[in-house]
Amino acid sequence: MGRVLIVEDDFDGAEVLEAYLRRDGFETLHAAEGHQAMELHVRWRPDIVLLDIMLPGVSGNEILTAIRQHSATPIIMVTAINHEPNRINSLLYGADDYVIKPYNPGEVVARVHAVLRRWRGAGQRHAKILRHNKLSVDQDAALASLEVDGTLQPLDLTRTELNLLVMMMSTPARMYSRAELLASCLPESGAMERVVDAHLYNLRRKLNRAGIKDVLLTVRGLGYRFCNPA
Repeated sequence: MGRVLIVEDDFDGAEVLEAYLRRDGFETLHAAEGHQAMELHVRWRPDIVLLDIMLPGVSGNEILTAIRQHSATPIIMVTAINHEPNRINSLLYGADDYVIKPYNPGEVVARVHAVLRRWRGAGQRHAKILRHNKLSVDQDAALASLEVDGTLQPLDLTRTELNLLVMMMSTPARMYSRAELLASCLPESGAMERVVDAHLYNLRRKLNRAGIKDVLLTVRGLGYRFCNPA
């Protein structure tokens, strides 16, 4: 089924999750602290990460940020912090889902299946490169790039920002409501629709900084669309 890296300082909780995941056919590795987790992520290349936030030394959010600097590996935050701003921040910085402790281990496994199904299904549906002027998105590689002097320079986008960009570039000029964008790009997150505004604000800012301007348009009171006059 795939490789799952569990980053959790509660050894008993990690052992239970490993048992449930292995029963469903997953391979698992456990890291109890942040530096070990980042080393295992690079060396073992898991298909998905279950990441606790409250860890000794390096926090889960710091690990999330570090991984997102070089990888689009799906990440589910698993934490006892039931605080909406923390959940929103994790999603904004690239988490794919957020699970609150105490949890049912079976539900966590179901969320792992759901996130991987969405991730793998997107790759199967979109085996092509989207382009707009000097901007290109390789959907197979999950990579957005900007052409500069004949070479492609990668854009530093979070996984959710990339998903939103792919969805909107695939059907230029179509208007998407916030609910549609949320359902497609963060279906299991439980986040509110205003999270989409924050993700699109960050995406628009990064595109503007790269010289790609006026492509993410706000349809007042309705939603957003990608304007691609070319």
